[in-house]
Amino acid sequence: MEKLFTTDFWETVTSSLAHWLITELPSLVILFILFVILLRVTKFLIGKLKKILVAKTIHHTDEPDLEAEKRLNTLMGIVKKGATIIVWTLFIMIFLKKINIEIGPILAGAGILGLAVGFGAQELVRDFITGFFILLENQIRTGDVAIINGTGGLVEKIELRTITLRDLSGVVHIFQNGKINTVSNMTKGWSAMVFDIGVAYKENLNKVMKIMKDVADELQKDPQFKDRILEPMEIFGLDSFGDSALIIKGRIKTRPIEQWNVGREYNKRLKEAFDEHRIEIPFPHRTIYWGEEIDPLKLSMQKAEEMASQSSKK
Repeated sequence: MEKLFTTDFWETVTSSLAHWLITELPSLVILFILFVILLRVTKFLIGKLKKILVAKTIHHTDEPDLEAEKRLNTLMGIVKKGATIIVWTLFIMIFLKKINIEIGPILAGAGILGLAVGFGAQELVRDFITGFFILLENQIRTGDVAIINGTGGLVEKIELRTITLRDLSGVVHIFQNGKINTVSNMTKGWSAMVFDIGVAYKENLNKVMKIMKDVADELQKDPQFKDRILEPMEIFGLDSFGDSALIIKGRIKTRPIEQWNVGREYNKRLKEAFDEHRIEIPFPHRTIYWGEEIDPLKLSMQKAEEMASQSSKK
């Protein structure tokens, strides 16, 4: 403790600090500046790479433009995160070396720790492997509408470990890739709206199907919807006999995610067309038949006569 109050001690501390500020601090500042520059350059290069890939992919493949863009956005998101992790790792290693901390034992310890974690975190490894194959096989992309394990929603984020969905109510669902059993992509390549239209048994089916086709053709000619509909409506015909209706099945192919907008507008126009042509859209109903009404006075008289006849026989 006495050395703390000596002049020699403080002179030594001051000279060491001055030497560190003169020799080491500038290199650390330069290292930090280079790190920031490297992060920005990495982000810029990934952006340029994305533009180049978009230019080479869109209009040059059989895949729709929107689908190609969604796929590139997903892949570039993974590449960007991977590059950021590599840059941060290099910066931390160089920084530790500059402040005279040996990184050899740290790397060795990290290797042993990684091996232990690998044995203990088999589920995590499975998530990463499954996520890799989901990306490799292009099963779903960011921006798709998908059903995962029975839960549907918009795919907001795809990572190597998890997939994030947001449903129509705004609820966010997060799934571990290794626990995904079923994936149903509702917006890959093209989408479709399937219609099951019920009409009364008395209606002329040929007339009804012609009205359905005419409404679909008018919708496809509408400037607001013509770019959303890929093909004219398909009328498959009478699909089933319902309890109170004949079910006619049809389908309209649309661009991805547009099937619901097109379907709602078609239903609205079809209802107006049915009203105009007096086509009945039935609703479930049933007929109840009542038995003969029983008079309570008549019933009591019949019982009294039966009792009297029994007593006379005795």
